[in-house]
Amino acid sequence: MKKWLLSLSVCVAVLPALAQTPPARPTNTFVRDNFQKMEYDIPMRDGTKLHTNVYIPKDASATNKYPFLMQRTCYSVAPYGPDTYPNGLGPSGTLMRDKYIFVYQDVRGRWASEGTWTNMTPTVTVQPSAAELKKRGKAPARQSALAVDESSDTYDTIDWLLKNVKNNNGRVGQWGISYPGFYTIAGAVGAHPALKASSPQAPVSDFFFDDFHHNGAFIQAYLFTFPVFGVQHPAPTTKAWYDSQMINSGSKDGFQWQYDLGPLKNADKYYKDNFFWQETVDHPNYDEFWQKRSIIPHLKNIRHAVMTVGGWFDAEDLYGPLTIYKTVEKNNPGTYNTLVMGPFGHGRWSRETGHTMHSNVYFGDSVATFYQRNIEAKFFDHFLKGPGDGKTGLPEAYLFNTGRNEWKTFDKWPAPNAQPMQLALRSSGKLDMGGKGNASAFSEFVSDPAKPVPYTEDNTTTLGFTPFNYMSEDQRFASRRPDVLTFQTDVLTDDVTLAGELMAKLNVSTTGTDADWVVKLIDVYPPDEPNHPYMPNKNITLGNYQQMVRSEVMRGRFRNSFEKPEPFVANQATPVNVRLQDVLHTFKKGHRIMVQVQSTWFPLIDRNPQTYVDNIYKADAGDFRKATHRVYDDSVIEVSVLK
Repeated sequence: MKKWLLSLSVCVAVLPALAQTPPARPTNTFVRDNFQKMEYDIPMRDGTKLHTNVYIPKDASATNKYPFLMQRTCYSVAPYGPDTYPNGLGPSGTLMRDKYIFVYQDVRGRWASEGTWTNMTPTVTVQPSAAELKKRGKAPARQSALAVDESSDTYDTIDWLLKNVKNNNGRVGQWGISYPGFYTIAGAVGAHPALKASSPQAPVSDFFFDDFHHNGAFIQAYLFTFPVFGVQHPAPTTKAWYDSQMINSGSKDGFQWQYDLGPLKNADKYYKDNFFWQETVDHPNYDEFWQKRSIIPHLKNIRHAVMTVGGWFDAEDLYGPLTIYKTVEKNNPGTYNTLVMGPFGHGRWSRETGHTMHSNVYFGDSVATFYQRNIEAKFFDHFLKGPGDGKTGLPEAYLFNTGRNEWKTFDKWPAPNAQPMQLALRSSGKLDMGGKGNASAFSEFVSDPAKPVPYTEDNTTTLGFTPFNYMSEDQRFASRRPDVLTFQTDVLTDDVTLAGELMAKLNVSTTGTDADWVVKLIDVYPPDEPNHPYMPNKNITLGNYQQMVRSEVMRGRFRNSFEKPEPFVANQATPVNVRLQDVLHTFKKGHRIMVQVQSTWFPLIDRNPQTYVDNIYKADAGDFRKATHRVYDDSVIEVSVLK
């Protein structure tokens, strides 16, 4: 188990909030034949040196200059050594062959860089404007040694590269997937004047809503990841230093191992010396510790081009790209700001799989290649090599309709012409398209933490660093349980396209004093739906398949405030809103729309004791009790329908 986990620490598709460079491409000599590798330890304004690998096209010259394309990462810029070359460079093979000066940097406190590692480094600096820089002779603002962050480190790196790497054209772009996506958007704040294009991809934005938590509920499926994030390296190194804390479960059944662990307080026997685990335990609410690590409040005064990229089935970072795009759009009028969302899991647009699949769902062929060639390459070419005037020919939003399996373009997102509609949850099991029901009627179920609803049927995925396939997985296993409420429409007589934000407005009660509320939007296929030829699981039939389209959890104690949790009053009807993020999905004629509501989702999220305690991470086994939950008939899902 330990050896396998270490191998994952540099893999884009499995690390949580993670992902360094795209997965290794087939071995070839293109990079060695066409690029010269240089290694630098670049000094930051406080004297800390960050290890940086630079790959310069061999045909670069005074008359053939190239722009920089940079990724900053906490996951290693390997391979190390001046004569060792990776199989590929950049976000894609297309951009590698187009040639840029590719830059990879280990961030502070990670791998071969100096300094102290901080998760989601708080943004503390304000960089000078271009006019101020000119007055100061183009020198970066000198601040105290403590006033450094990812923005200042990006700024200082760019400034050094421009002055010390020959034959550059004076323009810089940056990209990164997952945690490197955070570094990308953090580097866009207070940006160096030479930074012309940023593409945060599956970016982490706030660890209370991305990755480690969703709306305050702890993502227990990430429990294996804490060694990667919670162990300081004693000195710059090219070898993993955190392996001694890796958990060797000795099990092939992750559900059972997590269940047998018991309350989260028992994880201390593995992580008593893990600083990030201890920080997580000590900050169960959205207090200053988490708030200052959010990049969202700082997305102002961004003047260069931004293209945010995400996947509709990203189990790690769906909140991040959508929230970052909308915040940049709101705070920076006139800035070139676009959104791309494809039918992908975490980071999967960075490599071509041929037949584009997620779980058992087939979305077409070469979808990643289309994105790489027709969207990503155009973006960087225009702003780093071309006129840079914003006339890229690309739309404001390039989004994949996951029900029709086709790319759609929008001048604005969410689409202003989409019409609001409510899906009402009836105690009869009916999902009504329009109107509210009677608050005196209700559906109810018994939620027992000792018998939690699994989030997946695939136990092979429950020992990995992060979940993946469950985002579009067949939900029939859940809908047949008595502790999962199921509501569905009649068979649709016309196509229904949901486009935009989703909000579940539940009216609920519980016999306990705390509860989680999980809401899932599901596409129910007709009984005669044929299997496609690429089914990964031959035991699955698509007839009556219940494809999860979108899902989210809301920890009930945070229903009124993430900063100040409060218990439920037992047996009292209480409103709970669950934001399910955005969607672009056509439910086809002959299908049904289904909504499921449940209160456990294990071990994706930790179990709620259902007895209010101040800190669930410190709850005792005796605090966990079964409770009866009710969902009243005036509960609705607010959606937008695109005609």
